[in-house]
Amino acid sequence: MPPDGRPGFSAGLELRQEQKAQPRLYQTMDLLHMPILDLQGHLRQELVNNPFLELVEPGEAASEEDGAAEGEVDWEAMLLDEYVPGGRREEYEEADAFTPTVTATRSLGDHLHEQLNLLRLAERQVLIGEEIIGNIDREGFLSCAPDRIGKTVEARLGPGASVSRGEVEEVLARVQGFDPSGIAARDLGETLLLQLRDRGREGSLPWRIIRDHFDELADHRWHELAEAYGITPREAQEAADEIATLDPKPGLRYADSSESYVIPDLTVDRVDGRYVVSHNDRTLPRLRLSPIYRDVAADRARFEGENRTFISERLNSARWLIQAIEQRRRTMLRVMDFIVDRQGEFFEKGVERLRPLTLREVARHLDVHESTVSRVANEKYVQTPRGLYPLKFFFSGGYATDGGADVSARGVRAQIHKLVAEEDPKSPLNDNQIADRLRRDGVKIARRTVAKYRDQLGILSARMRKRL
Repeated sequence: MPPDGRPGFSAGLELRQEQKAQPRLYQTMDLLHMPILDLQGHLRQELVNNPFLELVEPGEAASEEDGAAEGEVDWEAMLLDEYVPGGRREEYEEADAFTPTVTATRSLGDHLHEQLNLLRLAERQVLIGEEIIGNIDREGFLSCAPDRIGKTVEARLGPGASVSRGEVEEVLARVQGFDPSGIAARDLGETLLLQLRDRGREGSLPWRIIRDHFDELADHRWHELAEAYGITPREAQEAADEIATLDPKPGLRYADSSESYVIPDLTVDRVDGRYVVSHNDRTLPRLRLSPIYRDVAADRARFEGENRTFISERLNSARWLIQAIEQRRRTMLRVMDFIVDRQGEFFEKGVERLRPLTLREVARHLDVHESTVSRVANEKYVQTPRGLYPLKFFFSGGYATDGGADVSARGVRAQIHKLVAEEDPKSPLNDNQIADRLRRDGVKIARRTVAKYRDQLGILSARMRKRL
């Protein structure tokens, strides 16, 4: 072949295409993965970084030209075909990765330090208090022995300092009087005793049972407790009922609750007897190409070198982002439409009628890759007439029934929960009886599976649930 430069040119073109595709491929995957709150922040940052993007004001319409990019690359098709680009992702992450914004929250430590600062304490007592608070875990328990706390404070005070166990215990007693009640206990029994003390119930029957017969209480051995205190088994059970009103993990009320703040990505409404899916994108910034910068880009001949490259890259990036957001929207709607179609009985009759559904089944029906469905379901929520649910709620394995239909594992757990809620508390159903009830309803299930699901639901065994 004559040396006309074609082999070298072809190799160079292939290399440039790979480098262009790789960061956008990862960005496409990230956009699909982001829940709506993360996506809001990402789009606002893109508005700041890219002058070719502008916000569509309420009442305005985005131009049809905004999504029409020359030489458009089908990024989702590359993803669904399991395209694996060359090179390393970390080469692009520094410039292209999206970092979610972390918001400050009032922690348990902040709450306790605030109360410590209100006390009139000597410097060494403050140091002891800070060390105690620093060793309280998120559930509210002291995770370090007093002797070790004393050694740490000695090191902070300097050479020759000495901190006795009695000093640590004295400050610990002050901290245990802080809010929330039961804080800084060394075990479950102590936190329950502290809470009863704060209620003015120190020395009461529940207090004495926790102090002296905690094992019998945990095992619901009412007759043994009755004999120990000269009371009836029913009175022992009533004392246990009072104990059950206490908080076994008092620190959790100050645990980070940022994840509980949810904006649904999708909504399902009943309209004229049908369930209609819509995308909850009203809270998302709507983007379009800026007409001013688009006109500038149309006259590229006036620009050279780095300026021309910058304009081309930013314009293509803006067009790609608008297309990618629309593709994300369509993909999520398609997935939720299929879920609604498959889980129609759930929307009509509740969780007990939830059918088994897998990511693979949805992917096969929609002709997309399973990883795409997984990204759609990740951390996404849908508002339905039956409440707010994570999309992952609708995916579950299942069991065949005698009638030929299927019921999901989540639906079976709901049936177990209902059977227990409706049972006679004086004669609760054991696992064999629950399995028999389910089999009578056509669900083929073993006793050991019932026991597993009961444990997952936090339901005690029949002996432990029995009321006298």
